[in-house]
Amino acid sequence: MSKRRTAANGQVKSSRGTVTAERHILGGKKGVTATVSRIALQLVDFSVVFSMVFGGCCSNVWTYERLLKLSPQIGSALTFAQMAFITLQGLPQFLIWQPTKSMAPTLRPRQVPLREWGTQVVILTSGSLLNNWVYAFDVPIPVQIVFRSAVPIVSMIFGYLFLRKHYSFTQVVAVLLVVVGVVLATLSRSSPSNSGPPIDSTRYTIGILMLISSLFLSGFLGILQEQTYGKYGPCWREGVFYTHFLSLPAVLIFLPHVKKGFVDLHHASPSLQTSILILAANLCTQLVCVSGVNQLTSRVSSVSTNLVLTTRKALSLCLSVWWFGNGWNMQLASGASLVLTGSLLYAFAGLRQIEAQKKQE
Repeated sequence: MSKRRTAANGQVKSSRGTVTAERHILGGKKGVTATVSRIALQLVDFSVVFSMVFGGCCSNVWTYERLLKLSPQIGSALTFAQMAFITLQGLPQFLIWQPTKSMAPTLRPRQVPLREWGTQVVILTSGSLLNNWVYAFDVPIPVQIVFRSAVPIVSMIFGYLFLRKHYSFTQVVAVLLVVVGVVLATLSRSSPSNSGPPIDSTRYTIGILMLISSLFLSGFLGILQEQTYGKYGPCWREGVFYTHFLSLPAVLIFLPHVKKGFVDLHHASPSLQTSILILAANLCTQLVCVSGVNQLTSRVSSVSTNLVLTTRKALSLCLSVWWFGNGWNMQLASGASLVLTGSLLYAFAGLRQIEAQKKQE
């Protein structure tokens, strides 16, 4: 009798063990499936973000240059149009209507305090205005793109002064390459081999100073965005909406220039439909570009973001030279090559530092 019970108990234990093993196997399969699904979704998300950054931003540079060719004085009008369009597009997502409390719709509760966005608004508005004014001061698009690729200079300066960071020998060499490249690109405008028209050196100098100011503003804005998203989470949609919505009053200070820019564009274009079409394309691509960059900033480090943006600017530079036939000489080509090489070298060195820190942790 006892032998039968022992055998029965053994069968029960064996069956329980088999069930447990089967559950473990099924659980393992589900875990692997969930992991693969999660990785696949992340890859899809990053593919969308990269498409927005490369496709949207490169297309935006093309439409931007088309507008400037028609009307170099469109700077303030273009800034206002971009701010207003992005604000109106995002407004429905941030409005709520509660008839019991108010007859008018109100804004949704913010994830980030308003003062956090306020600082970014001042920097974004100033940088946008400077960027859109520069072309009127005889600074060609290729030189502008080279300057905007010089982010490592600002990153190192701000990192050393405010964050007390230390940099490797590779990063120092990379920034020196960027500095030399920017100087060469700046001086290339007055190169005898440049087939472009003669320039006013005073206006050109003012334009370069505006670019330098915009470069530092962009670098500081990137640090603020990274800190905000790190503290409050990846609320990039809120960032895009509020930074553009709160910028509108500041841009309206230049209302006479805004009106003049739209009038000049209308008269310079072959037809009203053409000017509206190009402007609409610029606004849509600007929205895609800004959204893509903000998503990227909210998901990866500033080093990785700069690496992607540097590559994108290299493509924009090639597109500008190839499509519009902008003045191009060996000095500008050498400067652009040094800036892009230094930027990529700086980004890769930063990535190695991050990997080393993770291993130590």
